[in-house]
Amino acid sequence: MNSTTSHYHDIKRLVRRSILIFPINIRRFAEKAHMRGADCLIMDLEDSIPQSEKDDARALVKEYIPLVGKGGGDVAVRINRPIKQATKDLESSVWPGLTCVALPKVESAEEISIRTGIITDLEKKRGIEIGTVQIAVAVETALGVVKAFEIASADPRVVTIGVGAEDLTQEMGIQTTKEGQELWYARSKVLMDAYAAGVQPMGLIGVEPFTWREPEKAYDAAVNSRKLGYKGAQSIHPAPIPYLNEGFSIPPETVEQMKKELDAFEEGIREGTASVNVDGRMIDIASAERCKKILKRADSIAQKDRKKNEAMKDPDSIEERLRAAIEKI
Repeated sequence: MNSTTSHYHDIKRLVRRSILIFPINIRRFAEKAHMRGADCLIMDLEDSIPQSEKDDARALVKEYIPLVGKGGGDVAVRINRPIKQATKDLESSVWPGLTCVALPKVESAEEISIRTGIITDLEKKRGIEIGTVQIAVAVETALGVVKAFEIASADPRVVTIGVGAEDLTQEMGIQTTKEGQELWYARSKVLMDAYAAGVQPMGLIGVEPFTWREPEKAYDAAVNSRKLGYKGAQSIHPAPIPYLNEGFSIPPETVEQMKKELDAFEEGIREGTASVNVDGRMIDIASAERCKKILKRADSIAQKDRKKNEAMKDPDSIEERLRAAIEKI
């Protein structure tokens, strides 16, 4: 696949400002997940689950998909990298209601292809429309960073890609910092590779990873990251979630300015010019296209929030519907 190949999903409409990841073997986390307001909820089968508990954890996924998804957020599962474990994880996870599979420590396009083949077989077997299950990628090694473009463009299922800071810096023998200078190259490369491949880049710049004692600091980091081109970020704690949602959203004043500029441009077109002055700024064809993209993003975010708000009015009915879809198989 390359950047001109169609994805199974409308990437530009994808909204994952906040991603809450939690160990699936702690039931209270699963029970409360839908109330956290996250755009996406990842049930973790990988690093947070001891090897001795992997099988028991896998057995929970089918039961927990309706429970976790009843708040309107996307439901995902992070699987293990070794193919034997990954195969077991996918067989336990690909059911109606699962939105996405998160693949950790990816280092090649081949890894994506093998896992998408398994997902496709499971979709066929379980009556799920082919291409329904998305893939979110994390590159967490130097090799993964080097091959980020080919990984991101490996399959139409891939929708997001981000850098795994802890594993990458561990490989480098250094520590993560709030400023993140040690990851500037990796993050910048993956950011550009994501856009080249036509997927969304994920990342949070300007806050110490895996901290939540001052969750409000995630807001400024999210605003900064959004301005750099990132679309959302992951958290292991629910406290930063509302700050990520707000920080990665398009500010109302920006929406109004984009509408003003676009209206002026369209008026100029009607009058025979493709270049107009708005508040001392030249708005031309390229500027108008930027306005349209930003307004489309703002509309997608509004739709996402409406979906979550509507689900929270009667989450039990959502759970019942999701559970019924699984039980049909």
